Amino acid sequence: MIHLDRRDFCTLATGTVASGLTSEMLSPGLFNTPRSMADEALQSSHTDGIWDLHCHFSGVTGSNVEERTTQILEYASRMSIQRLVVFMGWPWSQDPDPGEFRRQNDQVLSVLKRWPDRLFGFAYVNAKYPDECVKEIDRCIHNGPMVGIKLWVARKCSEKAIDPIIRRCGELKATIYQHTWLKVGGNLPGESTPMDVARLAERHPSVPIICGHTGGDWTRGIRAVRSASNVSIGIGGGEPQAGFVEMAVRELGAERVLYGSDAGGRSFATQLSKVYSANITDADKNLILGGNLRRMLGPILQAKGVKL
Repeated sequence: MIHLDRRDFCTLATGTVASGLTSEMLSPGLFNTPRSMADEALQSSHTDGIWDLHCHFSGVTGSNVEERTTQILEYASRMSIQRLVVFMGWPWSQDPDPGEFRRQNDQVLSVLKRWPDRLFGFAYVNAKYPDECVKEIDRCIHNGPMVGIKLWVARKCSEKAIDPIIRRCGELKATIYQHTWLKVGGNLPGESTPMDVARLAERHPSVPIICGHTGGDWTRGIRAVRSASNVSIGIGGGEPQAGFVEMAVRELGAERVLYGSDAGGRSFATQLSKVYSANITDADKNLILGGNLRRMLGPILQAKGVKL
Protein backbone atom coordinates (compact mmCIF):
# COMPACT_ATOMS: atom_id res chain seq x y z
CA MET A 1 0.00 0.00 0.00
CA ILE A 2 1.24 3.48 -0.90
CA HIS A 3 0.92 6.11 1.81
CA LEU A 4 0.66 9.77 0.75
CA ASP A 5 0.42 12.85 2.94
CA ARG A 6 -2.12 15.53 2.05
CA ARG A 7 0.38 17.63 0.12
CA ASP A 8 1.50 14.78 -2.13
CA PHE A 9 -2.06 13.61 -2.63
CA CYS A 10 -3.23 17.07 -3.71
CA THR A 11 -0.31 17.43 -6.08
CA LEU A 12 -0.99 14.07 -7.72
CA ALA A 13 -4.75 14.57 -7.76
CA THR A 14 -4.54 17.81 -9.71
CA GLY A 15 -2.01 16.42 -12.17
CA THR A 16 -0.51 19.91 -12.37
CA VAL A 17 2.30 21.88 -10.79
CA ALA A 18 -0.35 23.94 -9.02
CA SER A 19 -4.10 23.66 -8.88
CA GLY A 20 -5.53 25.27 -11.98
CA LEU A 21 -2.16 25.91 -13.65
CA THR A 22 -0.75 23.39 -16.11
CA SER A 23 2.94 22.83 -16.73
CA GLU A 24 2.48 24.25 -20.22
CA MET A 25 1.14 27.48 -18.75
CA LEU A 26 4.21 27.81 -16.52
CA SER A 27 7.21 27.76 -18.84
CA PRO A 28 10.47 26.34 -17.48
CA GLY A 29 12.01 29.70 -18.36
CA LEU A 30 12.91 31.72 -15.31
CA PHE A 31 10.19 34.34 -15.43
CA ASN A 32 8.19 33.46 -18.56
CA THR A 33 4.44 33.49 -18.08
CA PRO A 34 1.83 34.59 -20.61
CA ARG A 35 0.92 38.17 -19.83
CA SER A 36 -2.77 37.48 -20.40
CA MET A 37 -2.83 34.85 -17.66
CA ALA A 38 -1.13 37.18 -15.21
CA ASP A 39 -3.53 40.00 -16.03
CA GLU A 40 -6.57 37.77 -15.66
CA ALA A 41 -5.39 36.52 -12.27
CA LEU A 42 -4.65 40.03 -11.07
CA GLN A 43 -8.01 41.36 -12.18
CA SER A 44 -9.89 38.56 -10.45
CA SER A 45 -7.96 38.31 -7.20
CA HIS A 46 -5.82 41.35 -6.45
CA THR A 47 -6.23 45.07 -6.89
CA ASP A 48 -3.99 46.76 -4.29
CA GLY A 49 -0.53 46.11 -5.74
CA ILE A 50 1.65 43.10 -5.03
CA TRP A 51 4.52 43.32 -2.56
CA ASP A 52 7.18 40.61 -2.90
CA LEU A 53 8.83 39.71 0.40
CA HIS A 54 11.83 37.80 -0.88
CA CYS A 55 14.21 38.72 -3.71
CA HIS A 56 17.92 38.30 -4.43
CA PHE A 57 20.44 39.35 -7.07
CA SER A 58 21.10 35.79 -8.18
CA GLY A 59 19.53 33.89 -11.06
CA VAL A 60 19.59 36.76 -13.54
CA THR A 61 22.30 38.12 -15.80
CA GLY A 62 24.35 41.21 -15.16
CA SER A 63 27.90 42.14 -14.26
CA ASN A 64 26.87 44.08 -11.15
CA VAL A 65 23.90 44.39 -8.80
CA GLU A 66 22.50 47.41 -10.63
CA GLU A 67 22.27 45.50 -13.91
CA ARG A 68 20.76 42.51 -12.14
CA THR A 69 18.22 44.65 -10.32
CA THR A 70 17.20 46.28 -13.59
CA GLN A 71 16.39 42.86 -15.00
CA ILE A 72 14.54 41.70 -11.89
CA LEU A 73 12.40 44.86 -11.92
CA GLU A 74 11.59 44.34 -15.59
CA TYR A 75 10.31 40.85 -14.82
CA ALA A 76 8.46 42.05 -11.73
CA SER A 77 6.70 44.76 -13.72
CA ARG A 78 5.44 42.15 -16.18
CA MET A 79 3.74 40.43 -13.26
CA SER A 80 2.39 43.71 -11.82
CA ILE A 81 4.57 43.45 -8.71
CA GLN A 82 4.76 46.89 -7.18
CA ARG A 83 7.36 46.59 -4.41
CA LEU A 84 10.15 44.11 -3.74
CA VAL A 85 12.20 43.38 -0.63
CA VAL A 86 15.83 42.57 -1.47
CA PHE A 87 18.48 41.13 0.79
CA MET A 88 21.93 39.56 0.61
CA GLY A 89 24.51 40.55 -1.95
CA TRP A 90 26.11 38.97 -4.98
CA PRO A 91 27.84 36.67 -4.68
CA TRP A 92 26.61 35.74 -1.24
CA SER A 93 28.15 33.71 1.57
CA GLN A 94 26.53 31.27 3.99
CA ASP A 95 28.81 32.25 6.87
CA PRO A 96 30.00 35.81 6.21
CA ASP A 97 32.30 37.64 8.59
CA PRO A 98 31.31 41.22 9.51
CA GLY A 99 33.32 42.73 6.70
CA GLU A 100 31.60 40.49 4.18
CA PHE A 101 28.04 41.10 5.32
CA ARG A 102 28.75 44.84 5.35
CA ARG A 103 29.93 44.54 1.73
CA GLN A 104 26.76 42.73 0.75
CA ASN A 105 24.57 45.24 2.55
CA ASP A 106 26.36 48.07 0.76
CA GLN A 107 25.26 46.47 -2.52
CA VAL A 108 21.64 46.49 -1.34
CA LEU A 109 21.95 50.09 -0.14
CA SER A 110 23.17 51.11 -3.59
CA VAL A 111 20.05 49.78 -5.33
CA LEU A 112 17.72 51.16 -2.65
CA LYS A 113 19.12 54.59 -3.41
CA ARG A 114 18.53 54.17 -7.14
CA TRP A 115 15.01 52.64 -6.91
CA PRO A 116 13.47 53.97 -3.66
CA ASP A 117 9.94 53.75 -5.10
CA ARG A 118 10.24 50.03 -5.94
CA LEU A 119 12.57 48.45 -3.38
CA PHE A 120 12.86 47.86 0.34
CA GLY A 121 15.91 46.28 1.94
CA PHE A 122 16.61 43.89 4.80
CA ALA A 123 20.11 43.89 6.29
CA TYR A 124 21.91 40.56 6.00
CA VAL A 125 23.69 39.70 9.26
CA ASN A 126 25.47 36.68 10.69
CA ALA A 127 24.23 35.81 14.18
CA LYS A 128 27.64 34.37 15.10
CA TYR A 129 28.66 38.00 15.65
CA PRO A 130 25.89 39.57 17.81
CA ASP A 131 27.74 42.78 18.66
CA GLU A 132 28.75 43.42 15.06
CA CYS A 133 25.22 42.59 13.94
CA VAL A 134 23.75 45.23 16.23
CA LYS A 135 26.20 47.77 14.82
CA GLU A 136 25.22 46.80 11.29
CA ILE A 137 21.52 47.04 12.17
CA ASP A 138 22.12 50.56 13.43
CA ARG A 139 24.05 51.46 10.28
CA CYS A 140 21.54 50.03 7.83
CA ILE A 141 18.23 50.48 9.65
CA HIS A 142 18.50 53.09 12.41
CA ASN A 143 20.74 55.36 10.32
CA GLY A 144 19.79 54.00 6.92
CA PRO A 145 16.78 53.09 4.78
CA MET A 146 16.48 49.37 5.52
CA VAL A 147 13.43 48.03 7.33
CA GLY A 148 14.35 44.52 8.52
CA ILE A 149 17.03 41.86 8.76
CA LYS A 150 17.74 38.53 7.08
CA LEU A 151 19.18 35.64 9.12
CA TRP A 152 20.29 32.63 7.14
CA VAL A 153 22.14 29.43 8.09
CA ALA A 154 25.19 30.40 10.14
CA ARG A 155 23.57 30.04 13.59
CA LYS A 156 20.28 28.59 14.79
CA CYS A 157 17.80 31.22 15.86
CA SER A 158 16.78 29.19 18.91
CA GLU A 159 20.11 30.02 20.58
CA LYS A 160 19.80 32.71 23.25
CA ALA A 161 23.08 34.26 22.14
CA ILE A 162 21.25 35.97 19.26
CA ASP A 163 18.83 37.80 21.58
CA PRO A 164 20.65 41.18 21.40
CA ILE A 165 20.00 41.17 17.64
CA ILE A 166 16.31 40.48 18.10
CA ARG A 167 15.91 43.05 20.87
CA ARG A 168 17.49 45.78 18.74
CA CYS A 169 15.17 44.96 15.86
CA GLY A 170 12.23 45.17 18.24
CA GLU A 171 13.34 48.61 19.41
CA LEU A 172 13.51 49.80 15.80
CA LYS A 173 10.21 48.13 14.75
CA ALA A 174 12.25 46.16 12.20
CA THR A 175 11.00 42.86 10.78
CA ILE A 176 13.04 39.67 11.15
CA TYR A 177 13.18 37.21 8.27
CA GLN A 178 14.62 33.87 9.36
CA HIS A 179 15.39 31.23 6.75
CA THR A 180 14.15 27.80 7.78
CA TRP A 181 14.25 24.34 6.28
CA LEU A 182 13.55 20.73 7.17
CA LYS A 183 15.91 18.65 5.04
CA VAL A 184 15.40 14.91 4.68
CA GLY A 185 19.15 14.35 4.96
CA GLY A 186 19.60 16.78 7.84
CA ASN A 187 20.06 20.53 7.96
CA LEU A 188 23.29 22.43 7.79
CA PRO A 189 24.95 22.80 11.23
CA GLY A 190 23.53 26.30 11.87
CA GLU A 191 20.38 26.04 9.78
CA SER A 192 17.14 26.80 11.62
CA THR A 193 13.86 24.93 11.45
CA PRO A 194 10.34 26.26 12.08
CA MET A 195 10.66 24.67 15.52
CA ASP A 196 13.66 26.93 16.19
CA VAL A 197 11.58 29.93 15.13
CA ALA A 198 8.83 28.94 17.55
CA ARG A 199 11.36 28.87 20.40
CA LEU A 200 12.70 32.27 19.34
CA ALA A 201 9.17 33.69 19.27
CA GLU A 202 8.55 32.49 22.84
CA ARG A 203 11.43 34.68 24.02
CA HIS A 204 10.38 37.70 21.93
CA PRO A 205 6.58 37.60 21.64
CA SER A 206 6.19 41.22 20.52
CA VAL A 207 8.72 41.19 17.66
CA PRO A 208 7.41 40.38 14.16
CA ILE A 209 9.19 37.30 12.82
CA ILE A 210 8.84 35.64 9.43
CA CYS A 211 9.45 31.90 9.14
CA GLY A 212 11.10 31.78 5.74
CA HIS A 213 10.01 29.03 3.33
CA THR A 214 7.81 27.60 6.12
CA GLY A 215 10.57 25.05 6.53
CA GLY A 216 10.19 23.69 3.02
CA ASP A 217 8.15 20.83 4.45
CA TRP A 218 5.20 23.15 4.97
CA THR A 219 2.82 20.57 6.45
CA ARG A 220 5.15 20.38 9.45
CA GLY A 221 6.29 24.00 9.35
CA ILE A 222 2.80 25.46 9.56
CA ARG A 223 1.96 23.41 12.63
CA ALA A 224 5.29 24.18 14.28
CA VAL A 225 4.61 27.94 14.41
CA ARG A 226 0.83 27.80 14.80
CA SER A 227 0.84 28.82 18.48
CA ALA A 228 3.33 31.69 18.00
CA SER A 229 1.05 34.60 17.14
CA ASN A 230 3.93 36.96 16.26
CA VAL A 231 5.24 34.56 13.60
CA SER A 232 4.11 34.80 10.00
CA ILE A 233 5.16 32.40 7.28
CA GLY A 234 6.85 33.16 3.97
CA ILE A 235 5.61 30.95 1.16
CA GLY A 236 8.45 31.78 -1.26
CA GLY A 237 10.77 29.15 -2.69
CA GLY A 238 9.92 25.53 -3.27
CA GLU A 239 7.59 24.03 -5.81
CA PRO A 240 4.06 25.44 -6.27
CA GLN A 241 2.36 22.47 -4.66
CA ALA A 242 -1.39 22.40 -4.28
CA GLY A 243 -2.82 22.79 -0.79
CA PHE A 244 0.00 24.85 0.75
CA VAL A 245 -1.77 28.19 0.95
CA GLU A 246 -5.13 26.65 1.83
CA MET A 247 -3.62 24.83 4.80
CA ALA A 248 -1.77 27.94 5.92
CA VAL A 249 -4.92 30.06 5.85
CA ARG A 250 -6.91 27.38 7.65
CA GLU A 251 -4.33 26.80 10.39
CA LEU A 252 -2.84 30.28 10.85
CA GLY A 253 -5.32 32.71 9.33
CA ALA A 254 -4.66 34.65 6.14
CA GLU A 255 -3.18 37.51 8.19
CA ARG A 256 -0.08 35.40 8.93
CA VAL A 257 0.73 34.32 5.36
CA LEU A 258 3.10 36.35 3.15
CA TYR A 259 3.77 36.02 -0.56
CA GLY A 260 7.41 36.08 -1.63
CA SER A 261 9.09 34.66 -4.71
CA ASP A 262 12.73 33.95 -3.77
CA ALA A 263 13.54 35.41 -7.20
CA GLY A 264 15.80 34.93 -9.04
CA GLY A 265 16.28 31.47 -7.55
CA ARG A 266 12.58 30.91 -8.26
CA SER A 267 10.30 32.57 -10.78
CA PHE A 268 7.65 35.13 -9.95
CA ALA A 269 5.18 33.13 -12.00
CA THR A 270 5.41 29.83 -10.13
CA GLN A 271 5.34 31.52 -6.74
CA LEU A 272 2.36 33.74 -7.58
CA SER A 273 0.56 30.61 -8.75
CA LYS A 274 0.52 29.37 -5.17
CA VAL A 275 -1.78 32.25 -4.28
CA TYR A 276 -3.75 32.69 -7.50
CA SER A 277 -4.71 29.02 -7.63
CA ALA A 278 -5.55 28.65 -3.94
CA ASN A 279 -9.13 27.92 -2.97
CA ILE A 280 -9.43 30.94 -0.68
CA THR A 281 -11.32 34.22 -0.85
CA ASP A 282 -10.17 37.20 -2.87
CA ALA A 283 -9.88 39.14 0.39
CA ASP A 284 -7.42 36.55 1.71
CA LYS A 285 -5.43 36.71 -1.54
CA ASN A 286 -5.21 40.49 -1.18
CA LEU A 287 -3.75 40.08 2.31
CA ILE A 288 -1.22 37.47 1.25
CA LEU A 289 -0.10 39.30 -1.90
CA GLY A 290 0.66 42.55 -0.15
CA GLY A 291 -1.71 43.63 2.58
CA ASN A 292 0.04 41.71 5.33
CA LEU A 293 3.51 42.93 4.42
CA ARG A 294 2.28 46.52 4.20
CA ARG A 295 0.81 46.18 7.67
CA MET A 296 3.95 44.54 9.07
CA LEU A 297 6.26 47.20 7.67
CA GLY A 298 3.84 50.03 8.45
CA PRO A 299 5.30 51.07 11.84
CA ILE A 300 8.91 51.32 10.65
CA LEU A 301 7.94 53.01 7.38
CA GLN A 302 5.92 55.55 9.32
CA ALA A 303 8.84 56.12 11.70
CA LYS A 304 11.10 56.74 8.69
CA GLY A 305 8.59 59.09 7.11
CA VAL A 306 8.12 56.88 4.06
CA LYS A 307 4.95 57.75 2.16
CA LEU A 308 3.48 55.05 -0.05
